[in-house]
Amino acid sequence: MAKKIFKPLKASEKINKILKNHYLKAKYLPTLGKFFGYKTAWITSGAPVELLRAFGIEPVYPENYGAICGARKVSPSLCQVAENRGYSLDLCSYAKSNLGSIWNPKESPFNGLPRPDLLVVCNNICGTVLKWYETLSREFNIPLFIIDTPFITGEPQPWQIQYVAKQIEKLAIELEKFFRKKLDLNRLEKVILLANETVDLWKGIRNFAKNKPSPVNVTDLFINLGPMVVLRGTEVARDFYEEVYREVEERYKAGVPAVEGEKYRLVWDNIPIWYGLYRFYGYFAERGAVFVTDSYTGGWAVNIKKGPPFYALAETYAGVFLNRDLEFRKNQLQSFIEEFSADGFVMHSNRSCKAYSFVQEEIRRQIMRSLGVPGLIVDADMTDSRLYSEETVLNRVQAFLESL
Repeated sequence: MAKKIFKPLKASEKINKILKNHYLKAKYLPTLGKFFGYKTAWITSGAPVELLRAFGIEPVYPENYGAICGARKVSPSLCQVAENRGYSLDLCSYAKSNLGSIWNPKESPFNGLPRPDLLVVCNNICGTVLKWYETLSREFNIPLFIIDTPFITGEPQPWQIQYVAKQIEKLAIELEKFFRKKLDLNRLEKVILLANETVDLWKGIRNFAKNKPSPVNVTDLFINLGPMVVLRGTEVARDFYEEVYREVEERYKAGVPAVEGEKYRLVWDNIPIWYGLYRFYGYFAERGAVFVTDSYTGGWAVNIKKGPPFYALAETYAGVFLNRDLEFRKNQLQSFIEEFSADGFVMHSNRSCKAYSFVQEEIRRQIMRSLGVPGLIVDADMTDSRLYSEETVLNRVQAFLESL
């Protein structure tokens, strides 16, 4: 019933092929690399991937792979593999899915990820990634490069940006030694240009939801986010989002709603419940509720500013919303509610992601008081369905919708 209410974008049909090609390419690179010098890096979602692409390194994102494991509902079994080796149930399910896939590749999507040549981690999204990647470094016996970002309260200060920029510059020097070749600054600028063109399209797609009825639901954003993450800075990603933009624009001009009978407009906060993309979000759609925007996919709607490339990359990546204080997070969510004319907001208290979830209750309380709109918190996990009680959650959702 939910699938009839959803109107998935036609462009989404290409997602599987694009991601499959990406992972196939990465899988064969270690073999080809022996003859042609190709290298693969595993990298966190908040690290400056543009630098790696400028060196010709193929980046692979274990976090994106974790989302795929969640959507395919294999995370619980992969997490169990990691837990059997002593990792806690409370640890990030992206990390445990990734580790489980290394130790049990036969039951993993694509038979697991290709073995990396190096690791790049940036702690701007959480502290867990440091320990996760240290484990990977020991597992594969390969180098780990770390970019440390100071937590930003208030506005970013020049010394904070300079501190990160120096580390990115040092990373470039280390990669030059590792690959025995100089960084091509012209190529870096081209990659940054492609990344910014893609971000502009992504922002445009998101902004169409300010119209009534909204031509996009947040599920469209979740489903189509993959190329923005794993292929940012490439023509493939830019061309894909040009197609998505055109389709959403056509929907907008024709007055086609993403959800039939749009009745309520909501804002989503936190990583999706990947195993519930249709069933959980469909429950809202069946009752005329459309999620017009969200904080999670908004994390990729930020341009790299002009200026010296190392400083510009540092300014962008140090300023990601998960590295900002409560006031910034509250103001961001509040602006979403106002700009997208939302009737309320739903926050996912995500068992896996403490950095995202810790301050949600206080943000909810302050926004409800200042804007007078209702907010709901639902308890779940982004990929591990063992931590999700559907009946309890949907009962709360039903009561919330009846209060709007």
